[in-house]
Amino acid sequence: MATGRTHRPATRSRGIPEATVARLPLYLRALTALSERSVPTVSSEELAAAAGVNSAKLRKDFSYLGSYGTRGVGYDVEYLVYQISRELGLTQDWPVVIVGIGNLGAALANYGGFASRGFRVAALIDADPAMAGKPVAGIPVQHTDELEKIIDDNGVSIGVIATPAGAAQQVCDRLVAAGVTSILNFAPTVLSVPDGVDVRKVDLSIELQILAFHEQRKAGEEAAAESAAVALAPKESGKGPDGDVPAVMPA
Repeated sequence: MATGRTHRPATRSRGIPEATVARLPLYLRALTALSERSVPTVSSEELAAAAGVNSAKLRKDFSYLGSYGTRGVGYDVEYLVYQISRELGLTQDWPVVIVGIGNLGAALANYGGFASRGFRVAALIDADPAMAGKPVAGIPVQHTDELEKIIDDNGVSIGVIATPAGAAQQVCDRLVAAGVTSILNFAPTVLSVPDGVDVRKVDLSIELQILAFHEQRKAGEEAAAESAAVALAPKESGKGPDGDVPAVMPA
Protein backbone atom coordinates (compact mmCIF):
# COMPACT_ATOMS: atom_id res chain seq x y z
CA MET A 1 0.00 0.00 0.00
CA ALA A 2 1.29 3.45 -0.84
CA THR A 3 2.22 5.81 1.96
CA GLY A 4 1.34 9.45 2.38
CA ARG A 5 4.85 10.66 1.61
CA THR A 6 4.89 9.30 -1.93
CA HIS A 7 1.44 10.27 -3.20
CA ARG A 8 -0.49 13.54 -2.95
CA PRO A 9 -4.14 14.25 -3.81
CA ALA A 10 -4.58 15.90 -7.20
CA THR A 11 -7.45 18.23 -6.29
CA ARG A 12 -5.51 21.48 -6.59
CA SER A 13 -3.85 20.62 -9.87
CA ARG A 14 -7.26 19.81 -11.31
CA GLY A 15 -8.68 23.15 -10.25
CA ILE A 16 -11.28 22.00 -7.73
CA PRO A 17 -12.25 24.98 -5.53
CA GLU A 18 -11.33 24.81 -1.86
CA ALA A 19 -15.00 25.27 -0.90
CA THR A 20 -15.85 22.15 -2.91
CA VAL A 21 -12.97 20.21 -1.32
CA ALA A 22 -14.31 21.19 2.12
CA ARG A 23 -17.71 19.70 1.24
CA LEU A 24 -16.41 16.41 -0.18
CA PRO A 25 -16.04 14.80 3.28
CA LEU A 26 -19.68 15.71 4.00
CA TYR A 27 -20.80 13.94 0.85
CA LEU A 28 -18.58 10.97 1.63
CA ARG A 29 -20.00 10.63 5.14
CA ALA A 30 -23.57 10.68 3.80
CA LEU A 31 -22.72 8.24 1.00
CA THR A 32 -20.96 5.86 3.40
CA ALA A 33 -24.09 5.75 5.56
CA LEU A 34 -26.15 4.91 2.45
CA SER A 35 -23.65 2.25 1.41
CA GLU A 36 -23.83 0.62 4.84
CA ARG A 37 -27.61 0.38 4.36
CA SER A 38 -27.06 -1.20 0.90
CA VAL A 39 -28.76 1.71 -0.89
CA PRO A 40 -27.70 1.40 -4.56
CA THR A 41 -28.55 4.88 -5.90
CA VAL A 42 -29.40 8.30 -4.50
CA SER A 43 -30.86 11.44 -6.03
CA SER A 44 -29.06 14.78 -5.80
CA GLU A 45 -31.89 16.12 -3.61
CA GLU A 46 -31.67 13.22 -1.14
CA LEU A 47 -27.88 13.33 -0.95
CA ALA A 48 -27.83 17.13 -0.62
CA ALA A 49 -30.30 16.95 2.28
CA ALA A 50 -28.22 14.26 4.00
CA ALA A 51 -25.05 16.36 3.59
CA GLY A 52 -26.70 19.64 4.62
CA VAL A 53 -26.25 21.52 1.34
CA ASN A 54 -28.57 22.49 -1.48
CA SER A 55 -28.88 20.21 -4.51
CA ALA A 56 -27.69 22.81 -7.03
CA LYS A 57 -24.43 23.23 -5.10
CA LEU A 58 -24.01 19.47 -4.89
CA ARG A 59 -24.44 19.02 -8.64
CA LYS A 60 -21.92 21.83 -9.26
CA ASP A 61 -19.43 20.21 -6.87
CA PHE A 62 -19.79 16.83 -8.55
CA SER A 63 -19.28 18.38 -11.97
CA TYR A 64 -15.70 19.22 -10.89
CA LEU A 65 -15.19 15.50 -10.33
CA GLY A 66 -16.59 14.67 -13.73
CA SER A 67 -19.47 12.84 -12.10
CA TYR A 68 -22.98 13.32 -13.45
CA GLY A 69 -26.04 11.49 -12.25
CA THR A 70 -28.41 9.63 -14.53
CA ARG A 71 -31.74 11.39 -15.04
CA GLY A 72 -34.50 9.48 -13.28
CA VAL A 73 -32.00 7.21 -11.53
CA GLY A 74 -29.60 9.44 -9.61
CA TYR A 75 -26.03 8.72 -8.56
CA ASP A 76 -24.47 5.31 -8.07
CA VAL A 77 -23.60 5.25 -4.35
CA GLU A 78 -20.66 2.83 -4.46
CA TYR A 79 -19.05 4.58 -7.41
CA LEU A 80 -19.34 7.97 -5.72
CA VAL A 81 -17.83 6.58 -2.51
CA TYR A 82 -14.85 5.35 -4.51
CA GLN A 83 -14.59 8.52 -6.61
CA ILE A 84 -14.65 10.92 -3.66
CA SER A 85 -12.36 8.69 -1.58
CA ARG A 86 -9.85 8.67 -4.44
CA GLU A 87 -10.09 12.45 -4.87
CA LEU A 88 -9.49 12.99 -1.15
CA GLY A 89 -6.54 10.61 -1.19
CA LEU A 90 -8.25 8.07 1.05
CA THR A 91 -7.55 5.05 -1.13
CA GLN A 92 -4.02 4.95 0.28
CA ASP A 93 -2.44 4.78 3.72
CA TRP A 94 -1.75 8.08 5.52
CA PRO A 95 0.50 7.63 8.56
CA VAL A 96 -0.20 10.31 11.19
CA VAL A 97 1.67 11.38 14.32
CA ILE A 98 -0.09 12.97 17.29
CA VAL A 99 2.08 15.29 19.36
CA GLY A 100 0.86 16.10 22.87
CA ILE A 101 -0.76 13.19 24.68
CA GLY A 102 -2.77 14.98 27.34
CA ASN A 103 -6.52 14.50 27.68
CA LEU A 104 -7.23 15.71 24.15
CA GLY A 105 -4.33 13.87 22.52
CA ALA A 106 -5.31 10.64 24.27
CA ALA A 107 -8.91 11.07 23.13
CA LEU A 108 -7.72 11.55 19.54
CA ALA A 109 -5.53 8.46 19.82
CA ASN A 110 -8.55 6.44 20.94
CA TYR A 111 -10.76 7.75 18.14
CA GLY A 112 -11.74 4.81 15.97
CA GLY A 113 -12.62 6.88 12.92
CA PHE A 114 -9.03 7.40 11.77
CA ALA A 115 -8.38 3.85 10.58
CA SER A 116 -11.74 3.49 8.83
CA ARG A 117 -11.05 6.65 6.83
CA GLY A 118 -7.55 5.85 5.62
CA PHE A 119 -5.46 7.34 8.46
CA ARG A 120 -3.08 5.24 10.53
CA VAL A 121 -1.78 6.61 13.82
CA ALA A 122 1.90 5.80 13.37
CA ALA A 123 3.13 7.31 16.64
CA LEU A 124 2.14 9.20 19.77
CA ILE A 125 4.68 11.76 20.97
CA ASP A 126 4.90 13.75 24.20
CA ALA A 127 7.50 15.95 25.92
CA ASP A 128 6.91 14.46 29.38
CA PRO A 129 9.56 11.81 30.11
CA ALA A 130 7.13 10.13 32.49
CA MET A 131 4.82 9.39 29.54
CA ALA A 132 7.48 7.56 27.53
CA GLY A 133 6.61 3.92 27.02
CA LYS A 134 3.10 4.20 28.42
CA PRO A 135 0.52 2.68 26.07
CA VAL A 136 -2.36 4.86 24.90
CA ALA A 137 -4.90 3.17 22.64
CA GLY A 138 -2.44 0.28 22.42
CA ILE A 139 0.40 2.50 21.13
CA PRO A 140 3.41 3.28 23.36
CA VAL A 141 4.05 7.00 23.77
CA GLN A 142 7.46 8.18 22.56
CA HIS A 143 9.44 11.22 23.68
CA THR A 144 9.71 14.33 21.52
CA ASP A 145 13.48 13.76 21.26
CA GLU A 146 12.60 11.01 18.77
CA LEU A 147 10.23 13.15 16.67
CA GLU A 148 12.41 13.57 13.59
CA LYS A 149 13.42 9.90 13.50
CA ILE A 150 9.80 8.77 13.91
CA ILE A 151 8.65 10.95 11.02
CA ASP A 152 11.44 9.72 8.77
CA ASP A 153 11.00 6.05 9.67
CA ASN A 154 7.25 6.12 9.08
CA GLY A 155 7.14 8.42 6.06
CA VAL A 156 4.79 10.77 7.90
CA SER A 157 3.42 13.80 6.04
CA ILE A 158 0.50 14.64 8.38
CA GLY A 159 1.00 15.79 11.96
CA VAL A 160 -1.59 16.48 14.66
CA ILE A 161 -0.70 19.05 17.32
CA ALA A 162 -2.56 18.70 20.62
CA THR A 163 -0.07 20.50 22.85
CA PRO A 164 -0.59 23.58 25.04
CA ALA A 165 -0.52 26.83 23.07
CA GLY A 166 2.96 27.80 24.27
CA ALA A 167 4.59 24.70 22.81
CA ALA A 168 2.65 24.49 19.55
CA GLN A 169 4.82 26.70 17.31
CA GLN A 170 8.05 24.96 18.31
CA VAL A 171 6.46 21.57 17.65
CA CYS A 172 5.14 22.87 14.34
CA ASP A 173 8.59 24.08 13.31
CA ARG A 174 10.12 20.70 14.09
CA LEU A 175 7.40 18.84 12.20
CA VAL A 176 7.88 21.01 9.13
CA ALA A 177 11.67 20.73 9.27
CA ALA A 178 11.31 16.95 9.44
CA GLY A 179 9.19 16.85 6.29
CA VAL A 180 5.59 17.12 7.49
CA THR A 181 3.57 19.15 4.97
CA SER A 182 0.08 19.03 6.51
CA ILE A 183 -0.84 19.87 10.11
CA LEU A 184 -4.06 19.56 12.06
CA ASN A 185 -3.79 22.04 14.91
CA PHE A 186 -5.86 21.65 18.09
CA ALA A 187 -3.72 24.07 20.11
CA PRO A 188 -5.46 27.40 20.81
CA THR A 189 -2.99 29.48 18.81
CA VAL A 190 -2.28 30.51 15.22
CA LEU A 191 0.69 28.73 13.67
CA SER A 192 3.16 30.29 11.26
CA VAL A 193 4.21 27.93 8.47
CA PRO A 194 6.13 28.31 5.18
CA ASP A 195 4.53 28.09 1.76
CA GLY A 196 3.63 24.57 0.80
CA VAL A 197 2.51 23.56 4.29
CA ASP A 198 -1.22 23.27 4.94
CA VAL A 199 -2.69 23.92 8.38
CA ARG A 200 -6.23 23.15 9.49
CA LYS A 201 -7.18 24.64 12.85
CA VAL A 202 -9.72 23.11 15.21
CA ASP A 203 -10.58 25.44 18.10
CA LEU A 204 -13.41 24.13 20.25
CA SER A 205 -13.62 27.31 22.34
CA ILE A 206 -14.18 29.43 19.21
CA GLU A 207 -16.94 27.11 18.06
CA LEU A 208 -18.60 27.38 21.47
CA GLN A 209 -18.31 31.17 21.38
CA ILE A 210 -20.03 31.23 18.00
CA LEU A 211 -22.82 29.08 19.40
CA ALA A 212 -23.09 31.42 22.40
CA PHE A 213 -23.46 34.37 20.01
CA HIS A 214 -26.36 32.66 18.24
CA GLU A 215 -27.97 31.67 21.55
CA GLN A 216 -27.76 35.28 22.75
CA ARG A 217 -29.26 36.53 19.50
CA LYS A 218 -32.12 34.01 19.72
CA ALA A 219 -32.79 35.03 23.32
CA GLY A 220 -32.86 38.69 22.28
CA GLU A 221 -35.27 37.97 19.44
CA GLU A 222 -37.56 36.03 21.78
CA ALA A 223 -37.53 38.87 24.32
CA ALA A 224 -38.32 41.40 21.58
CA ALA A 225 -41.20 39.24 20.35
CA GLU A 226 -42.62 38.97 23.87
CA SER A 227 -42.37 42.76 24.36
CA ALA A 228 -44.14 43.34 21.05
CA ALA A 229 -46.90 40.91 22.00
CA VAL A 230 -47.46 42.70 25.30
CA ALA A 231 -47.55 46.09 23.57
CA LEU A 232 -50.14 44.90 21.06
CA ALA A 233 -52.37 43.12 23.60
CA PRO A 234 -55.77 44.88 24.29
CA LYS A 235 -55.85 46.78 27.59
CA GLU A 236 -58.77 46.80 30.08
CA SER A 237 -60.62 50.12 29.89
CA GLY A 238 -62.09 50.10 33.40
CA LYS A 239 -65.48 51.07 31.97
CA GLY A 240 -68.74 49.22 32.25
CA PRO A 241 -70.76 47.69 29.44
CA ASP A 242 -72.12 51.12 28.48
CA GLY A 243 -68.68 52.70 28.43
CA ASP A 244 -69.52 55.37 31.02
CA VAL A 245 -70.02 53.64 34.36
CA PRO A 246 -67.59 51.26 36.07
CA ALA A 247 -68.76 47.69 35.81
CA VAL A 248 -68.64 47.33 39.61
CA MET A 249 -69.92 50.28 41.66
CA PRO A 250 -68.31 50.95 45.01
CA ALA A 251 -70.48 50.15 48.03
